[in-house]
Amino acid sequence: MDDLFSANEVDMMQPLAARMRPKTLDEYVGQQHLVGEGKPLRKMVERRQGHSFILWGPPGVGKTTFAQLFAHSLDAKFIELSAVMSGVKDIRAAVDDAKQWRLMTQKATLLFVDEVHRFNKSQQDAFLPFIEDGTFLFVGATTENPAFELNSALLSRARVYRLQTPAKEDLLAVMRHALKDEVRGLGQRDIRIDERQLDILAQAADGDVRRSLNFLEILADFVEDGESVTDAQLEDVLGGSIRRYDKGGDVFYDQISAFHKSVRGSSPDGALYWMARMLDGGCDPLYIARRLLAIASEDIGNADPRALQVGLNAWDIFDRVGPYEGNRAIAQAAVYMACAPKSNAVYRGFSQAMSDVASQPSLEVPNHLRNAPTSLAKEMGHGEDYRYAHSEEHAYAAGEKYLPPELIGERYYQPTDRGLEKKIGEKLSWLEQLDQLSPLQRYRHEDFGQ
Repeated sequence: MDDLFSANEVDMMQPLAARMRPKTLDEYVGQQHLVGEGKPLRKMVERRQGHSFILWGPPGVGKTTFAQLFAHSLDAKFIELSAVMSGVKDIRAAVDDAKQWRLMTQKATLLFVDEVHRFNKSQQDAFLPFIEDGTFLFVGATTENPAFELNSALLSRARVYRLQTPAKEDLLAVMRHALKDEVRGLGQRDIRIDERQLDILAQAADGDVRRSLNFLEILADFVEDGESVTDAQLEDVLGGSIRRYDKGGDVFYDQISAFHKSVRGSSPDGALYWMARMLDGGCDPLYIARRLLAIASEDIGNADPRALQVGLNAWDIFDRVGPYEGNRAIAQAAVYMACAPKSNAVYRGFSQAMSDVASQPSLEVPNHLRNAPTSLAKEMGHGEDYRYAHSEEHAYAAGEKYLPPELIGERYYQPTDRGLEKKIGEKLSWLEQLDQLSPLQRYRHEDFGQ
């Protein structure tokens, strides 16, 4: 594909984001589900033909850029309207312009309408006859769900393509390219910025390509040629502590580790401190809530089963009332779990069971435990001699075996003597004693807890 503009047409007074706008589809960042090989939007560009469509996605993901690339591939006149700034008069002017262009050149026009959802119903309806008679190809861009914000009549004439937020790696690629490009970018300058600092800029841009280039351009104004970017300069550009944008580095994961180990180690003070450090660093509070749920099952288990519910309640409160009160609820859950009795018996037991299943042959289900939904299954002995626990004394079929014969005697769950698990252990010990008694002895045996 030919360049949209040649090197000598670059206006260095334009913002870096405008100068670095992709010239070809191969430079287009992200959206591989739409512009990758064999995908619909790439096919339209390569075939130099297409239809009217709506681009739906968050700001800074390349909606305007793709519309321009598409117009260039068609050798079409590109007219841009902003629904924020335009009205019916501007729409009529664009229609007249497109008609005159076709009359003079026999070429098409692509009308790009940014924030099209801001047009009211009558303004949206004004496009319909000109889409139908081919006066222009219509491309709308919106950050809102078209199903709710656009008229059904317009939607029936324009296919909707959803654009996704670019990955951090995409933003890093764009910034690296801008630093190396000596024509449109910052390559003519000697700006020294390391990968960690670029990573922080990419995280701060939060999926917005334009914002990432704006950050980079502002940062370049702080730095003299040949100098290295400092963290203080990064903070000036980002308007706050760069800790807030260092969420993917080793320091962040070290803090998560410290938080988990503080709760596991029954230190509510440590838990609160490292939670505060993570929040100050920009951590999503619900990430901490998720970690607490893992702790509740891994490190507390049945020593205090309420820990799981406390963690779920904290998450629910955060969703209902927002961060200010919600963060306190998560902190409360962290302190509760730090102070709770600890047991990893369930974690160890489950891990051992999974390991045994993976390393051993597929052991058969004992006949008495098999399902018997048909007469044939019953004839084969499925379910035969099974003892229904609720029909037995104490609702326990003493002596019944539930593991394959090869594993009889295996103990996966071994409760500790802490918290509720101490009671659970006593109950299991009592049941084991029942297994050793005769039926008459079982009948006389004192019920657990009575």
